Amino acid sequence: MAIRTRPLWRALIVAAGLIVATPGAGAASTPGGDVRLSHDETAGTGAYVSDYTLVTGTPYTDATLNECSQSRGRQNEPAVAMDPRNTSVIVGSSNDYCGVYNNGVDANGAPIPSGPIWLGYYRSENGGQSFVSSLVPGYPKDTSPYRSRAKIRTASAGDPVLAWDAEGRLFAGAEANEDPAGSKKTLGDVWVATYENPKASTASGFTTADDGKEFKRSVIVARGSSAPNLLGKFQDKTAIEADRTSSSCRNNVYFANSRFVGNGGSNIYFYRSINHGVSFSRGTLITQSMNDVQDPEIAVTSNGHVYVTFDATLHTGNKTYDAIMYAKSTNCGATFSRPRIVAKPTSWTYVDRLVSGGRARDCGDFAAACQSGYTYARNGTSARTTADQAAGASETLYISYEASIPGTNTPTGTTFGSVTSGTGSQGGVYFIRLNGVTGVPTDPALVDATDFTANQGHQFFSDVSIEDGVLHVVWYDTRNDSCYSRIRPIGNCAPHAAVVPSLDVYGTSSTDGGTTFDASTRISDVTTNAAFEAFGGRTVPFNGDYIWVTSKGTTAFTTWTDYRNQVAGTDQRETGADDTDTGADVLQCRHLLTDGTTWSGDTCPRAGGLDQNIYGDAAP
Repeated sequence: MAIRTRPLWRALIVAAGLIVATPGAGAASTPGGDVRLSHDETAGTGAYVSDYTLVTGTPYTDATLNECSQSRGRQNEPAVAMDPRNTSVIVGSSNDYCGVYNNGVDANGAPIPSGPIWLGYYRSENGGQSFVSSLVPGYPKDTSPYRSRAKIRTASAGDPVLAWDAEGRLFAGAEANEDPAGSKKTLGDVWVATYENPKASTASGFTTADDGKEFKRSVIVARGSSAPNLLGKFQDKTAIEADRTSSSCRNNVYFANSRFVGNGGSNIYFYRSINHGVSFSRGTLITQSMNDVQDPEIAVTSNGHVYVTFDATLHTGNKTYDAIMYAKSTNCGATFSRPRIVAKPTSWTYVDRLVSGGRARDCGDFAAACQSGYTYARNGTSARTTADQAAGASETLYISYEASIPGTNTPTGTTFGSVTSGTGSQGGVYFIRLNGVTGVPTDPALVDATDFTANQGHQFFSDVSIEDGVLHVVWYDTRNDSCYSRIRPIGNCAPHAAVVPSLDVYGTSSTDGGTTFDASTRISDVTTNAAFEAFGGRTVPFNGDYIWVTSKGTTAFTTWTDYRNQVAGTDQRETGADDTDTGADVLQCRHLLTDGTTWSGDTCPRAGGLDQNIYGDAAP
């Protein structure tokens, strides 16, 4: 699709002038081992620690923390942020399911999945060499002294986002739903938690190693409406950033999200806090003339100008196309310009048809089975955006996104596709640099053309970070997938056949703002199986929608969803023709009930079948 006046396919030809790299395809990874952030693996160790204990040293635990320390549960959609005052302090987060089975067992001996899905808080004070696992206070069954500081009303939380200000405060944003009263209402709120250094900078014993350590509060930014099944008004797809510049906007906190309504449509809303997260403004509607948008990102340039990028599906006459757009504020987020288009990529988004006939984004077993016969997690094109707040007079945005590589469209012969049902393609990560003053972007180009050149591997779910002049880009990469094909989902060898380990994380960096990139480097030490069916009652995979990198200068750290600790097994409910996706089933324990047709729930969910984790490592 066209970018301004230059088509995307031509960008591949001119890429040598924009992106000069010698990407490496070897199996070696970055020095040092991958680090686990979510320590829910060892019963009896108290591996999940209350933030109250982290700050005061006073022992405290509860049913949720006890369960989190032994659950071997699921974590996905990680975020991570490095303290700009002290790069040894790194905090990660994720959708953390560690407390799900904290409420006893049912009559058939199966632990009851009724506990919270919440935000993890994973803290390192040694530059990411190790992490202590915790949860953001305010979760169900939290009775610690910090619980009263949480001014929120929901029983679950997800889509974590993190940002530091310039004075050691860490802000953690989330979308949240589920009624604590147990009704079917999905409240659909968004909220932000604030962590601070426990000691004032003038106090004895003060050290920046304690930045972002003490949970001070969480406040609702915007409320959804109380309606079942995500109907009504539902807040989702969060973004956060803080101003660390020397402008008049310094230490403002900015938040954005997609607002979905039950009768169809979505919009991007923006909020700001001028009092360090104590309260936020009423939402500003960014997308006044469109209603099919999501995935906002916030970037602040060195002069304090605020940018919000987002993905949009636009309708012109009888034509529909995808676009990456942005809006700009020059008054500390008080008002915004009308949105403008940055790019019109051809999306790389999995699509299929359920056996039952409906449209599917992901496929697995039983009700989640697809006509194609494949097993895979959802993915889709989304843009990630950053700016260098320490860049002097620069007003430049750095944008990465995944898209179908032009010229790679291929009939799949099944209902599966990555462009449309029945049409596959190769996914690649693209980069654009946007001049915020003129509004002119560079031509999009592949960050790393190795996979495209070798016709081996997809690239998707990227992230970008820049602080103090060095740009870092990371992404999921399947060049080590032995069953790679444009016409099949990652890790799938054929319809109704085996799935294999396929997923890695790669990254690169640039010291000239993305004009040239260094050779890409494999970051993850282990190629893992992203097709494990650990969700929907062990019927479908889920990888989440994000990967994350944080940096200051040449120092960078990235986090991702990882499957190396999951234990493969057999789904006792599958027999004969139902059992067609070898390698996708996870360890589970079920037995037939006395009626001879109904299966029990999983009686061994802590045995490793659900042990999806967040891992991290230094990034190039």
